[in-house]
Amino acid sequence: MNFCANQKPETVEVLLVDDEEHFREAIAKRLTRRGMSVAQAADGGQCLELLAEKPIDVVVLDVKMPGMNGIDVLRRINADYPRTEVILLTGHATTADGVDGIKAGAFDYLTKPIELEHLANKIHQAFEKIQRLKAARAEAEYRKNIERQMIITERLASLGTMAAGVAHEINNPLAIIKESAGWLKLLLAGEELRDMARRGDFERALDKIEKSIDRARRITHQLLGFVAKSSSAAAEVDLAELLEEAVQLIAPAADKKGVRIIRKYSASSVFSDPYQLRQVFHNLLTNAMYATGSGGTITVAVEDGAEAARIAVSDTGQGIPPENMHKIFEPFFTTKPPGEGTGLGLFVTRGIVAKLGGTIEVDSTLGRGSRFRISLPKHTALPEHKESTSS
Repeated sequence: MNFCANQKPETVEVLLVDDEEHFREAIAKRLTRRGMSVAQAADGGQCLELLAEKPIDVVVLDVKMPGMNGIDVLRRINADYPRTEVILLTGHATTADGVDGIKAGAFDYLTKPIELEHLANKIHQAFEKIQRLKAARAEAEYRKNIERQMIITERLASLGTMAAGVAHEINNPLAIIKESAGWLKLLLAGEELRDMARRGDFERALDKIEKSIDRARRITHQLLGFVAKSSSAAAEVDLAELLEEAVQLIAPAADKKGVRIIRKYSASSVFSDPYQLRQVFHNLLTNAMYATGSGGTITVAVEDGAEAARIAVSDTGQGIPPENMHKIFEPFFTTKPPGEGTGLGLFVTRGIVAKLGGTIEVDSTLGRGSRFRISLPKHTALPEHKESTSS
């Protein structure tokens, strides 16, 4: 295989399966001298047990063994460990078993007595096949992600074109509706309407109107925040202190819900935009609070590194279904009930983190919780804040 000059070749993990101990020991020793990592198994059952414990690249498998024969073991390996290649060993009188093995999915077969150089070459060929397939899968996943990002980019281009105008047009009637609702409240508070019929129904209806206005305004503000090209103000930021500020904002709700907040702070500072980071932390903590049930925990952590600082927000909540993992950073995607989420929080969060030169990753287990991890460079090239001199 071809490796970059600064890339260390991967060690081939080999499992040698044969009921003849002396044969196994001799072959294992010689393959180890060639830089391979070799495990041994005396029969098919032990082979399958070892495969369940650790990943193996290539299994060198004797066909004739007591108990489960090599062909049956091969079929189990193909079914349970499809990324593991199998090389069969047969006697001269049983080459038909080798052919059957090829038909059953073996990489190749060799006849005993084997030439070690021939076996080593076959193992390397099998490993090269594994690496090619691995690279092909990575390329396919990369292309899939690129295509997904292109779709999102196209959506955002359209969104950016109309968002500012739409937000402006929506905010104007919202202001009129809010003003009218406030005026109606004043009328209801007056003496002449104090004893009007169904007064409570009117007050509740006006309250719903005002809450809906506030929700619509939050959406338009988030849209405007997305399309606005506002300059960032860079400053020295104590991450633990900033994260604690965000924690304090959700602490009352956490106490009321019975959610415990665990802090794991290390001293770490970055030169970045504190205002945008505060929004990131608030978004992640708000999501964690929503996902975590009574008696659960939210863990916030800051770790310092030589080149970057790491922030993690973990929860013991409901987790994210695998089919939703690639959607959570898309605009307007939300699993919250209508009226409880805009679907812009994580989208805005990822945009801010990228703008600040960082990365955000998430891992989640359904029913056990999620963890969002942010890596921020120690110094972000942002313009320093300057006081406006315009009149």
